[in-house]
Amino acid sequence: METKQIKKQREYIEKVSKVNEGKVLKYYILTMGCKLNENDSEKIIGMVEKMGYSESKDINDADLYIINTCCVRENAEEKVFGKLGELKKIKEEKNIIIAIGGCMMQEEHITKKIKKSYPFVDVIFGTHTLHKLPEDIYKTITKREKIKDIIDIDGEIYEGIPVKRSNNRQASVTIMYGCNNFCSYCIVPYVRGRERSRKKDDILNEIKGLAKEGYKEITLLGQNVNSYNGENNYKFSNLLKDVDKIEGIEIIRFISPHPKDFTDDVIEAIQASKKISRLIHVPLQSGSTSILKTMNRKYTKEQYLNLINRIKTKIPDAVFSTDIIVGFPGETEKDFEDTLDVVRKVNFEQIFMFIYSRRLGTVADRMENQIPEEIKHKRFDRLKALFEGNIEQNNQKYVGTMQKVLVEGYSKNNPNMLTRKN
Repeated sequence: METKQIKKQREYIEKVSKVNEGKVLKYYILTMGCKLNENDSEKIIGMVEKMGYSESKDINDADLYIINTCCVRENAEEKVFGKLGELKKIKEEKNIIIAIGGCMMQEEHITKKIKKSYPFVDVIFGTHTLHKLPEDIYKTITKREKIKDIIDIDGEIYEGIPVKRSNNRQASVTIMYGCNNFCSYCIVPYVRGRERSRKKDDILNEIKGLAKEGYKEITLLGQNVNSYNGENNYKFSNLLKDVDKIEGIEIIRFISPHPKDFTDDVIEAIQASKKISRLIHVPLQSGSTSILKTMNRKYTKEQYLNLINRIKTKIPDAVFSTDIIVGFPGETEKDFEDTLDVVRKVNFEQIFMFIYSRRLGTVADRMENQIPEEIKHKRFDRLKALFEGNIEQNNQKYVGTMQKVLVEGYSKNNPNMLTRKN
């Protein structure tokens, strides 16, 4: 249901559109980070295009430049500041509007640095004020104000924000925002706030609308997607069952779940469905019980393996993807060997590997036993080699079988080959 705040922003969209009437204006957007950020960028694009801007693939051709930032890894900061340095010259030559938002803008030391070192930035907006971008841009255009639109509270859920999907067959649908887990390496609870779940009817109506538009694959999104908690004790398993009933949707995925919240009712909902993907993402982070405790992950190596076994028992054709952090503070050779042991036992279909990166404001950043970069990289290479050594063997199980694949068109490089974009 559209709120008063969104109605107000639609009025600002109309105001900007009138100011821009008769002009040929373009925008360029740089999206960093996770699927949730990509989903946020679809909303940003939806608003911006209704304001009269069309997309440009050339940074030098844009009248409005937007950066949607991520703060999970340190190199993201370096990329943002490098891009702002590049934009300074363009700003001097052409008076473009520069707006920067996303998770990184919820960190005070970042916004202070931008205001001090990059004063030419016009709009700074946070994760809780994305919906106010039309108002911020209007004030920038008409009053030449420098806008900092950040709030530190958890924020509200706003329905009805215009969306421009990046794909016409696969869509991501955010079902909840924020996180309550406070893993010691993670800044997300501080920048995205505490968990807030959307109403089930808003989610289901959005997906039904997508199905009518011809979308075939839906990915349910949340920082901790399986801790979704709707009205009247409506749980994630209930939502999976209801999405499964929506005619037209053929593939259902979800990311990212937390192992501690991967309950039997969720496993049973997947088992009962012919639409929910059998490639199940179960983030591990580390195979060491000691490191998991320091990470504040709230499960042990044995509990993780037990979860995998419970899923495999109920869903024999399930395969798994995971996230692993290498070189967390205090990680010993034995701890790392425990991670390799889990990789061997589970035989993951995909592994998203990350070298631990310190994040200011997290508990792990203050730990004294940081791992030298050289050791981190050597362990990362060993993990990568172990995983890649299993790829060919993993692929053999698909030989001679039929698999469902969402085809989105012909390959640009080979007109005889069908392809999937994502």
